[in-house]
Amino acid sequence: MAENTSSAPGADPVRTVAVAGAAGDLGGRIVRALLDRGATVRMLVEDGSDPAGTDQLARRGATPVPVAWTDTDRVAAALTGTDVVVSAWNGLRDVIVDRQSVLVDAAVAAGVRRFVPSDYCLDWTRTRRGDNRNIDLRREFAGRVDRASIAPTSVLVGAFTDLLAGPMPILQPRLRRVLYWVDADQPLDFTSRDDTAAVTAEVALAPSEQPRFVRFVGDSVTARDLARISGEIAGVPYRLFRAGGLRTLDAAIGAMRLADRTHDAVFPAWQGMQYLRDMFSGRGRLQSLDNARFDVTPTGVDAWLRAWEADGR
Repeated sequence: MAENTSSAPGADPVRTVAVAGAAGDLGGRIVRALLDRGATVRMLVEDGSDPAGTDQLARRGATPVPVAWTDTDRVAAALTGTDVVVSAWNGLRDVIVDRQSVLVDAAVAAGVRRFVPSDYCLDWTRTRRGDNRNIDLRREFAGRVDRASIAPTSVLVGAFTDLLAGPMPILQPRLRRVLYWVDADQPLDFTSRDDTAAVTAEVALAPSEQPRFVRFVGDSVTARDLARISGEIAGVPYRLFRAGGLRTLDAAIGAMRLADRTHDAVFPAWQGMQYLRDMFSGRGRLQSLDNARFDVTPTGVDAWLRAWEADGR
């Protein structure tokens, strides 16, 4: 694909961005957001992977580049000439720590200047070590990337608004209720995947080095707000249901972990409860937001839920 170098007089040329994890939901959205902004995009895909996951993106202009994640030199060759690497993987230690470390080493070897790790979560700089397995893996990788000769920028967004459509048990449309812990008036941060992708694209395409952390939130609402919004949309009242306090969450997480025979699922039920504990305790809330720095209009929870309802859920 020919590189798009069109720009305003005096502006930097359009950047080349490599995206790892383009076949995933968020990764695909990030690729589309980059293409919408005129970027040249390389999608790093594993040798032998099903091309169906990136075919549509390739037709839009992104270039699939096969690599072997065990071969740092080959990954580095794929990254040569790239300005920024964006990671959009989900997984456990083998992915978030080990594979991302290969990606960072390859990026440094290729002379890439900037790296966006696969965070896209609540503010783990304020949470407690040991409270959230998936967050701890990101914290561990942060120590790794911070020691590398590359400038990292983590995009922190709270929870994905999209999770209210099912995976997150807070909103329960069939029961016409909103489940909460601790306090119905605790603010909870939500950002849609599309907004997350748009902010990530703008971070990647920024003309200069970005802060170590970018904090963007689509909306902050309480459980009480969710009950009101959901009731207005449905035309019937939603009631609040208090499931307990932090000790209840602690006990539920411990019991679920003991009953988990596999321990290899990325998002088992107890992992979701760990995330809820970080949210309802307030420890994971984002402070000093960077929303004003980006040309992205946040999608409020109300607007997102109304669109979801209009699509037939």
